[in-house]
Amino acid sequence: MATPQTFTISDLAREFDLTTRAIRFYEDMGLIQPQREGPGGRNRVYSARDRTRLKLTLRAKRLGLSLTEAKDIIDMYDSPRDTGPQLRKFLTVLAQHKQQLEEQMADLVANLDEVKVHEKEARALLAKVEKSVKP
Repeated sequence: MATPQTFTISDLAREFDLTTRAIRFYEDMGLIQPQREGPGGRNRVYSARDRTRLKLTLRAKRLGLSLTEAKDIIDMYDSPRDTGPQLRKFLTVLAQHKQQLEEQMADLVANLDEVKVHEKEARALLAKVEKSVKP
């Protein structure tokens, strides 16, 4: 029987380009739960499950989800029951996030349009100033 693969905090930090402090933060948030070994339980030993949960957490973070939302969704997948509720929850969270992004995009486009108007006005005024200064 093959022994399950384990990882140190340094292994995961290297693989995911994170600091060990960030990994400990995810642990404090309950996203990963390493085993403790060594004197006083000083050494963290991460399982393949922890590695997968960390990977999913980082993916959720890239999507813009909060760590609480990520944890809720990832915790649902730990259950061997029907995946329907998990997928519905995930779709709900994604729809909410998509709406937020679309609103932010509309705000950015409006802001950019306003900047363009001011830029055009400033260039026209500068051209008048430079034209009147020339002998």
